[in-house]
Amino acid sequence: MAEKNEFIKSQMVKKFNDEIEKFHLGPLWNALPDLMNKEPEPQAVPYLWKWETLYTKLMKAREIFTPERGGERRAIYLQNPGLKERKPWGWASATQTLYAAVQLILPGETAPSHRHSQNALRFISKGQGSYTIVEGERIFMQEGDFLITPQGLWHGHAHPGDKPIIWMDVLDIPFVYAIGGTFFESYPETIQKPEIPDNYKSRRYPGGMVRPVSDRTPQIAPLSSFRWSRTQAALEGLSNFEPDPYDGYAVEYINPSTGKTANPNIAAWMHKLPAGYHSKAHRHTSSTIFHVFKGSGYSVIGGVRFAWEEGDFFIVPNWAWHEHAASEDTYLFSVSDYPIMEKLGLQHEESYEGYQKIISEFKPLLPDRS
Repeated sequence: MAEKNEFIKSQMVKKFNDEIEKFHLGPLWNALPDLMNKEPEPQAVPYLWKWETLYTKLMKAREIFTPERGGERRAIYLQNPGLKERKPWGWASATQTLYAAVQLILPGETAPSHRHSQNALRFISKGQGSYTIVEGERIFMQEGDFLITPQGLWHGHAHPGDKPIIWMDVLDIPFVYAIGGTFFESYPETIQKPEIPDNYKSRRYPGGMVRPVSDRTPQIAPLSSFRWSRTQAALEGLSNFEPDPYDGYAVEYINPSTGKTANPNIAAWMHKLPAGYHSKAHRHTSSTIFHVFKGSGYSVIGGVRFAWEEGDFFIVPNWAWHEHAASEDTYLFSVSDYPIMEKLGLQHEESYEGYQKIISEFKPLLPDRS
């Protein structure tokens, strides 16, 4: 009798659920387990892209696409397999909040100026001689430089040099798209003309992060480029101390007028992992994109070993256990949505006891060598 009553009750519940669905209403009693997870269950998955693959595809794109041909940027983005079904275009998501791409610009090319509501940053992987122009300032780029373009600023690129240049782009596109805040505007001309001296802002900071007193008032981008030579010097200075147990020797790019992250929604760090360094494992609610600027080694993410070398990119999703080991002196550039999680009061971290057990090895996809 009890079983029969339970069956009748379940049928009544189903009938009622179907009934309210017609009115675009939903039953919380069914949805609650999925809406309120006991802990984060990321949709993004750990993944690694080899430099060989990215470089090969960029070189092919060079033959079939130019910035002047309507698309503005010759960029190939990192599509996380776990987020592929998001629409449109899989939301172009490397993580649930961040977009990342590799962009190639050739000598003589121009990528038109535009502006948008997304924050953007660039890290120069290979080459030099190109410039980005942001709000009338031409900023010439070299390998290892880090540049920012906060939301709403006009920016374009041009290459008067003689060799190709490749950089990493990161924007908060998926986050801004998800909350309905996307705006985009093309510049009236092809590219903005210089209005102030070249590299003006970085020249105002000859002492590194000793700021001019006029920058005590918060500004959106008082320093728009961070030179590799100064970043490397800062990391070398830290080598007199013990490395962080999770991140090695690491520095964060900041806005010198506020002391906060250089870009409002995207944190950017440079790590130095000495040869033989093996970090402790931990996890956090912020998700991270890593680019191997120099060196080689591996990371263990959720029990899977990801071997990496110079030029590679890999993803650590939110709330995934991870640790890093360096085979040689290594520089890892990383970006994360830490500022977003921090502002929302959602940043949380846990430490792992010991090292993870490796249960499998990630096998990267490589281009056809035939």
